[in-house]
Amino acid sequence: MGFFERIKAGLTKTRDAMSSTLGSVFSGFSQLDDDFYDELEESLILADLGVDTAVKAADLLRKTVREQHLKTPEEAKAALKEILVRMLSVGDPQLKLDTKPAVVLVIGVNGVGKTTTIGKIASQLTKQGKKVLLVAGDTFRAAAADQLEIWADRSGADIIRQHEGADPAAVVFDGIQAAKSRNVDVILVDTAGRLHNKQNLMNELNKISRIVERELPQASREVLLVLDGTTGQNGLVQAKQFKEIAGVTAVALTKLDGTAKGGIVIAVSDALQIPVKFIGVGEQADDLMPFVAKDFVDALL
Repeated sequence: MGFFERIKAGLTKTRDAMSSTLGSVFSGFSQLDDDFYDELEESLILADLGVDTAVKAADLLRKTVREQHLKTPEEAKAALKEILVRMLSVGDPQLKLDTKPAVVLVIGVNGVGKTTTIGKIASQLTKQGKKVLLVAGDTFRAAAADQLEIWADRSGADIIRQHEGADPAAVVFDGIQAAKSRNVDVILVDTAGRLHNKQNLMNELNKISRIVERELPQASREVLLVLDGTTGQNGLVQAKQFKEIAGVTAVALTKLDGTAKGGIVIAVSDALQIPVKFIGVGEQADDLMPFVAKDFVDALL
């Protein structure tokens, strides 16, 4: 199955949901009047774009229709596709791995598929010939390091871990020293998804960031937020909180094959102005796919 087909297959539930709502908007109206735009807005909200993003998309379409003198719903649909692609085209869609080593801090609440996402990225990078080191910085969740170790074995990456309850910043420090001595290309750091409160989580992530800054001041660094696509608008709330806490630079949306709420990708991208860099559409390592805005919108509509 080709790249585009895999995205399309992974977004089947979302596309089916959107075609039953959006499809009826484009087929049920013969002219682009106020009723058409009201229906369109409602359909986009149901597709989990969220109210703000849905209203913005509909307003931009009105403007485009007016400026380009579009007449038919089919022309409006093509214009909407272009608008959604623009809304998704935020920042660089590639992971920033310009230095050796480069560091990727992976954050997100427990249960979103954070450790699995790290493992899949590690698999892809080792296949590209890069030397990858996994750092088990989530020392608060039982078996988090064990799970990461399985992915290290599977992907051919190295791993640095300590005992459960160890200081995460100390594990990261050990990982950086190991990366320097082993000539590692990319360090992927797993972090705690939940501590007692937001302040604790912020302190922990700040501590890790300071260690990276001190030990690798010149290194390329990404803060990759993993969100579970099935949570819809709750994912957007999480994303806003983590952006505030941790200075998120990139987003990975997982489990999109299991939800009809794939429109959340557009909401997150537009609301946060942070690039979505990966989408997960299945269980296999290569089902975590680099995000391409045009392919995503084509597969969706």
